[in-house]
Amino acid sequence: MFAQNMMYRHSVTVYDRDGNLVTTIPDTVRLSDFGVADRPEPVQGAPVEAAFSPDGKKAYVSNYSMYGPYFGPEGDDDCTPSSGYDNSYLYRIDIETLAIDGAIAVGAVFKYVAVSPDGRWVLASNWCTFDLSVIDVATQQEVQRVAMGPYPRGIVVSPDSRTAYVAMMGGGDIAKVDLTTFGVSWIRGVGRGPRHLVISPDGASLFVTLNSEGRVAKVDTATGAVVAKVSTGQAPRSMDISTDGQHVYVVNYESSTMSKLRTADLGEAQRVETGYHSIGVTYDRTTGAVWVANYTGSIMIFASA
Repeated sequence: MFAQNMMYRHSVTVYDRDGNLVTTIPDTVRLSDFGVADRPEPVQGAPVEAAFSPDGKKAYVSNYSMYGPYFGPEGDDDCTPSSGYDNSYLYRIDIETLAIDGAIAVGAVFKYVAVSPDGRWVLASNWCTFDLSVIDVATQQEVQRVAMGPYPRGIVVSPDSRTAYVAMMGGGDIAKVDLTTFGVSWIRGVGRGPRHLVISPDGASLFVTLNSEGRVAKVDTATGAVVAKVSTGQAPRSMDISTDGQHVYVVNYESSTMSKLRTADLGEAQRVETGYHSIGVTYDRTTGAVWVANYTGSIMIFASA
């Protein structure tokens, strides 16, 4: 399990399934090692999220901001493209060596990262530049920058790798990006402050945390209709889905709880207390354990019930 420690620790910590610390990966790099010839001095990132290649050989990590001699002031959440914050970088980590082996320029205040199931694309949501970076895994280059609008955050890709869904946290909509043409269409009016997305194994349903409503929505991907909503707690943030697609696990930041919801009807099967300000959640697809990260710097592991 990878935990991203942002600018507070400038690191990614790696744990085994028993919760033992395996290693700490500093976020310091020399960008000249990765093809940016005019930036030889060490710089730091601020790791936020991680996504893994389908073959499990690489991890891709988002960096909120970059720090060092080539970068200006730290980004923040209250921004627009005219704020002028520097672009950030996507890090690639080799799973065998647990070392950073790639860095790719994306947009400003890079929040979330996703990898397409076919392993072709890495997608980066750029909060302050209001866009989505599309990186070709084969070339390790950004090949497309897709305009989004205010505050793109969560991303999920359909099982067939044809469509990326992006939560627009600055409003109430979800962007649908065609990964062949990079055209954008919209699922409108999902709810206030959509933050995180997961998709059912068959691709038929999206599940969306609505941070500003305190609810989770279920969306029919064929019609774009919201078919169910349920209250979970204050400020539901991150979410994951079980391997069989029967449950989603949602952490409620302001309530410091986690909700286990049935995907069939969005009924709440269980609610448990977490640490203060639970912010991240991951479902272990091998053991069924659920890992929760709290903003205070602790991690909790729950056995699946």
